[in-house]
Parts: sequence; C-alpha cells; structure tokens
Amino acid sequence: MHNLLQLTPSACVVQTILKLLQKSYAGKVKLIYIDPPYNTGKDFVYPDNFQDGIRNYLELTGQVEGGAKVSSNTEASGRFHTDWLNMMYPRLKLAHQLLSQDGVIAVSIDHNEVSNLKLLLIGLFGEENFVNLLVWLNNLKGRQIGGSGAALTHEFILVFAKNIESIDTFSIEVEWAKAKMPSAYKGFNYEVLRDAKGEYVLKNQLYNTNSAFNEVTRPNLVFNIYYDPATGEVRTADVDERSVPPGFHVIAPHACSDGRHKHHAWRWSRAKVENESDDLEFVKSGSEYKIFTKVRGHATTSLKDLIADVSTNEGERDLEALFEENPFSYPKPLTLLRTLVQAMTTGEKHEIIVDFFAGSGSTAHAVMAQNADDGLERRFVAVQLPEPVSTDAREQQSAAAVCEKLKLEQSIAALTAERLRRAGARIKADNPLFTGDTGFRVYKLDQSNIRAWQPTDNLEQDLVDSVEHIVPGRSEQDVLTEILLKLGLDLCVPIEQRHIAGKAVHAIGGGVLMACLDTRITVQDAEPLALGIADWYAALAPAGDTTCVFRDSAFENDEAKTNLAAILEQHGIHHVRSL
Repeated sequence: MHNLLQLTPSACVVQTILKLLQKSYAGKVKLIYIDPPYNTGKDFVYPDNFQDGIRNYLELTGQVEGGAKVSSNTEASGRFHTDWLNMMYPRLKLAHQLLSQDGVIAVSIDHNEVSNLKLLLIGLFGEENFVNLLVWLNNLKGRQIGGSGAALTHEFILVFAKNIESIDTFSIEVEWAKAKMPSAYKGFNYEVLRDAKGEYVLKNQLYNTNSAFNEVTRPNLVFNIYYDPATGEVRTADVDERSVPPGFHVIAPHACSDGRHKHHAWRWSRAKVENESDDLEFVKSGSEYKIFTKVRGHATTSLKDLIADVSTNEGERDLEALFEENPFSYPKPLTLLRTLVQAMTTGEKHEIIVDFFAGSGSTAHAVMAQNADDGLERRFVAVQLPEPVSTDAREQQSAAAVCEKLKLEQSIAALTAERLRRAGARIKADNPLFTGDTGFRVYKLDQSNIRAWQPTDNLEQDLVDSVEHIVPGRSEQDVLTEILLKLGLDLCVPIEQRHIAGKAVHAIGGGVLMACLDTRITVQDAEPLALGIADWYAALAPAGDTTCVFRDSAFENDEAKTNLAAILEQHGIHHVRSL
C-alpha cells in the first residue's frame, strides 16, 4: 500500500507535511526524487513567480532607504534566486532527516538554478556526499532561450547521499539479444554461453569492487565460499573457519587495498550464493578460482551520468495512454524515473520512495511500474498541493477539461490521484502474473482532530465546551490517522476492526496500537469491553508494548474509566490513553 498526501489550500506549505512525516518515516526513506518548480515564473503546477521586483529587492537588501540609494552596488541578479532558494531550503532540510543512512536524494533542475541548488545541497548534505550530476538529454532539437546563445538540449539531476560510504554503484538492467549485445555493451565482445537453464554471458565478478563495502560496513556479506569442482556444490563459512570439507576449494573474499579494512564484501548474501549457485561461474585462474555472475535475459550495467534516448515527449505520451489526452505540461517520462528508481534502490523489502512535488504523479507511477517489472515491493509517498485549475488560464485548460470530463475536483491533486488509479489498473491488466500492490491511501492535511483550548469571556461555557476533546465532525479514521502520526507508526500499517461489547475496536500494526473511539462507554460496558480487548491482544501477541486509546468524553464517569484501565493493566496492556 502506498500514500498520496494532499495539502489543504489553508496550509500552503509542503514542509508542514514533511514535519508530520518525521516521527513515522525519519531515517527510513531510501530515495527522494523531486521535480521542483523551475525558477521561470511560468510553471503550471506551481505558478509562483519567484522573481522579486527590483525595488523591493533593493529595499530588502539595504541598498535603498526612503527611496534613495545608499549603496553603489545595485546588483539585481540575486532577486531572481533568493525567494526560490528560500522556498527550497526548509523542504530539503526536512527531506535530509527522512533519508535512511544509505538513502539518496535526486533533484531535477534546469540551467537557471543548478549551480545554486548544488551549493544549497552541499550545505545540507556535505560536499563529501555529492554523488553525481546526471545530464538528461531530453530534447535533441534544442530549445532556444532569449534568442541568443546555444539551444538547450538537456536538464540536470543532482544526486546527493545521506552517507556516501553506505551506497553502492548505481546499476540498471538492459535487455540483450541471443547472440548480439545491445549498444550499451558494444566493444566488450561477450561470449554467449549455455547451461541447463539456457543462454547467458559473464560480466562481473561476484565481489564488490568498492572498498567501502567491507567487514565493518557489511559484515553479513564477508565470508568464505567453498566450491567442489567435481560436483559443483557450493557452501559458505565464516572467514576464520579452519576446517575445509574434502574436495572443496576455499575462495576467500578479496583483500582490501585501502589500508583500513581486510576484505571486500561479496555482492550476494550467503543464502543467495548457496541457493542460486547455478547462476555463478567458477573460473580457475592458476591455482585459484574467480567467481563470475551469469547474466540471463538482462545484463546489469552501471548507470551513466548521461541519460539519453528519453525525450520530454515521452512523458506526454505516458499520460495520453491513460487519459487519451495530456492534462499536464512537461510531465517527466516514466522511462527516466523508472531508471532512477531501479538504480537508486537496492531491492530490500518495502523500500520507501518519496516525492513531495508530486505534480502529475510520474514518480509514483514509475514505482508501481518498476515493481511490476522486477517483482520488488517498493512503496511511495507522494505529496501534492490541491492547486486549482481553471479554463480561464490558457496553460490550465487541458487539465480543467479533463477534470470536468471525469467529474473530478478541479485541482492538480485530483488529477494526480486519478492518474495513479488508472496506472494501477493498467499495470495489473498488462501484467496478469504480477501480484504486487498498486493500491494507495489518500490523506488530506487539516487542523488537529484534538480541540485546542480557546478561551473566551464566558469561562463557564468554555469549560462546558472543552468536555468533548474531539473536534466536531471528525471521523474515527481521521482520529486514527493522527494517532498513527503522533505515535510514529507507518501510515500503511495494517488496521483490523472487531466489534466488542457493541463497540468498534481497531487493532493497528498487529496490536501495537488498539483504539476504541466509541462516543459512549458506561460502567456496564467497561468490563466486557476490556476483557474482549484483552483477549484480542493476547491472540495478536504484539512484539512491542501496546498502547490502548479511548475518547475521554466517552466514559460515563470515573468508575467506568478506572475499571476498564485496571482490567487492561491486569492483562498486560499498561499504556492506556484517553483523548
């Protein structure tokens, strides 16, 4: 299950969402990709004009007082960058906190701000964590700007790591024909071989050539491999293991030459080496053996810093395939984003990809499409302003027309959600064997469900009003979502519901959180409700401590509340909270 988060018009700041996500997702996000509004003043999705007026700029920078110049330096260029960078800085600072230690951020940008954005990212991530400046060749015809100079054919993608020592080489898979390697492999002259499983080529040795992956950083990937050439059997053992089975050769991990570590790590785990040994080739070199991986059907190659053969027009065709027309301007193509998703994630279960400038939803669509292709279980969190669209604005007419045709709310966020619904259905239809998840939950940012104390001149009435702590009109789902965020639980955590003593009770995350938000709990309800919750808790047997939450105003009196809490305490639920 994935998440699409919308900001209400009253919130107006993406960083509010990023702050709310901190407790649940800080240090857990593998990849953040964003395509922020370029600093042109004409962007469709984010139509803010970041170019400040020269008069206001001079006043803000202290170069004018009372209308008179007080400085001979009236350089105006800074006004074109300041507001844009101020918009980006808090978002990127919060994004840094979301990334895992082996996480990366990739930011699309054009020539106007690439140098300033790189300096901003260096300030937040550190110069040592700069990974790449990718060049995306998106328009071979070229695009003339200002009528002078060379025509523009490309954009950039800045890539920074949370900790560059924790990331590996970015790799992608490319297809190859039976006896003819694709253009990416020309000059390598690979020999096509055959075994019981079919044709293959040998490309890479099994060990990781990056010395940053060693017995300290990846101890689980440093071990001896035992190989019996007579039977083809493969086993693994600790590097300090002294006993060698008869007939087996010991292939130790490669020695590091960095002077700080002993061994390079293998690229495969112990289990994979033993279970998939028929995809390894043991080649004798003198008295030693080298281990190569067999490449079948697809070949793995490093991601290059020049991404070609992916035009901007592809993004438009991606949308036309879903809507029969293109409601967005310059959407990023799926091919580009799938390449980034594939290269910058490792395949570990439920890796999270975040895009907080979701726009047309290309990133989220790419995550689902790539999952269908390689069978992995990546998840996305997409954040998008419900930017209204109108037929009055020429650049928004297509979007507004599609919203009207499909009877959607006239906003970018509504179109984003509809695109993902259609993309999920198309992916399922095109990949009947794919059993992965293309569903997602949509959340909208609002004020807290918990009523704040707002005193007036009538204290007596204020006290009466404050008895009910939940804002009127809020649903149980609204309150549960806020509890998830405040307790730091994943928004996609499974939620089960049972009726106990006539009350709806929710078990979240296998019983880590249990909640009954019924509006009425009497003295007679307390015991059967508590015992029913305790029985369910025992059956779920959660690994950690359980928190049980109720509405404070729901209890008939203190006796009902005290009895219920005491029974739950007796059955091992020690954290009972009321809202």
